[in-house]
Amino acid sequence: MLRIGMLTSGGDCQALNAAMRGVVKGLAANVDELEVYGFENGYKGLIYGHYRLLTSSDFSGILTKGGTILGSSRQPFKLMRVPDENGLDKVEAMKQTYHKLNLNCLVILGGNGTQKTANLLREEGLNVIHLPKTIDNDIYGTDVTFGFQSAINIATDAIDCIHTTAASHNRVFIVEVMGHKVGWLTLYAGVAGGADIILLPEIPYDLDKVVDAIAKRSSQGKGFTILAVAEGAISKEDAALSKKEYKAKVAERKYPSVSYEIAAEISKKLGSEVRVAVPGHTQRGGSPCPYDRVLCTRLGAAAAKAIMDKEYGVMIAMIDNKTKRVPLGEVAGKLKTVDPNGQMIKEAKRIGISFGD
Repeated sequence: MLRIGMLTSGGDCQALNAAMRGVVKGLAANVDELEVYGFENGYKGLIYGHYRLLTSSDFSGILTKGGTILGSSRQPFKLMRVPDENGLDKVEAMKQTYHKLNLNCLVILGGNGTQKTANLLREEGLNVIHLPKTIDNDIYGTDVTFGFQSAINIATDAIDCIHTTAASHNRVFIVEVMGHKVGWLTLYAGVAGGADIILLPEIPYDLDKVVDAIAKRSSQGKGFTILAVAEGAISKEDAALSKKEYKAKVAERKYPSVSYEIAAEISKKLGSEVRVAVPGHTQRGGSPCPYDRVLCTRLGAAAAKAIMDKEYGVMIAMIDNKTKRVPLGEVAGKLKTVDPNGQMIKEAKRIGISFGD
């Protein structure tokens, strides 16, 4: 009898169900006896023993279903070693649940924080496999994460929709795209949506350069400008502050987000109307796109093979369009950021896109 546990942790995305389905179908087609335990609401389920035995019917019809059938929650890695309000040792509790069910492996789907906890459990002696999920595409060691392409499609559609109203009213529009620490999603959606200015966390912007880019378009007879701005976009002045100073400044910010602050500053300098559109959590919702369905099916099947091979402590990555097993110890805690001097940035600049630098 092969017994595996599964959990989804952190922010949800469109293809979590597709990935779980890939794992289970990959095992069910090759293993005579299989039990799959689903832990509810991420690591909370593993900590507090909230789980259920899943059947084949649970994985039927979920390839196209967004969200996660197991539920999810955020459990900060930095608090994993801190006892809960009742003094419970979370790490020991997770290990006890794992051994109580006599699991052969725990399949963990999630982003960076989730991955760090998965690596912690590996260090504690549990058999774990991690599947890289995040719309931010910022997990080190894999070319692409599932959820990324689906989010690109939604963010791009938002920019497409803004184009028509911006052109009709000759306005400057800012579309705020998700991404606090990295700008992959904003970069791809910005290029795909034909944004004129793209502001990323990795490339601190100079507001005067942003204003100049808008003014240049106006002088060329182009009445509107579209800015794709990442949630974590930062000015050169703020980038020069210490982490503590910047955190204090953000806490005192009178605007809901950096996009509204940029809009106010542009409006003040140019005397023109600037509108902000925030697609928000729609970027994580809806059905997974065909690309993500294929990606998750492949990652899931590759995870199933790793389990059958008894090769644990790995992340199933996609590298050069091939599934690879990457040791968790080599990638956990690392962030994949946009290279300001990378080829895609240079190509975007070549066609006239401004990054405010």
